[in-house]
Amino acid sequence: MEIIKTLAQFEQTTETGKHIVVFSAEWCGDCIFIKPHLPTIEANFPAWQFSYVDRDDHLALCKDLDIYGIPSFLAFVDGEVVGRFVSKDRKTPPEIEAFIRDLQ
Repeated sequence: MEIIKTLAQFEQTTETGKHIVVFSAEWCGDCIFIKPHLPTIEANFPAWQFSYVDRDDHLALCKDLDIYGIPSFLAFVDGEVVGRFVSKDRKTPPEIEAFIRDLQ
């Protein structure tokens, strides 16, 4: 999973192709819960490139994208948001996989 460090890298990464961007933070209990499952989820969807954004490092980007609960998952196709799994609730691996399957 690519770690996004700058806004320019985020824009370049999501500009073309199919991307799932995971917004998370190291201190977040729900993020810690889902983190060990992300490699399996990523492996189950090889058509999508997965990237990680640390919410604390990119507060302005999260505000621009209306991300207030983490972990949150945004799907981009050629630079456009095509799906959002954003809520304040804990997400489970089956819920995340259903979200991605519904995108296809």
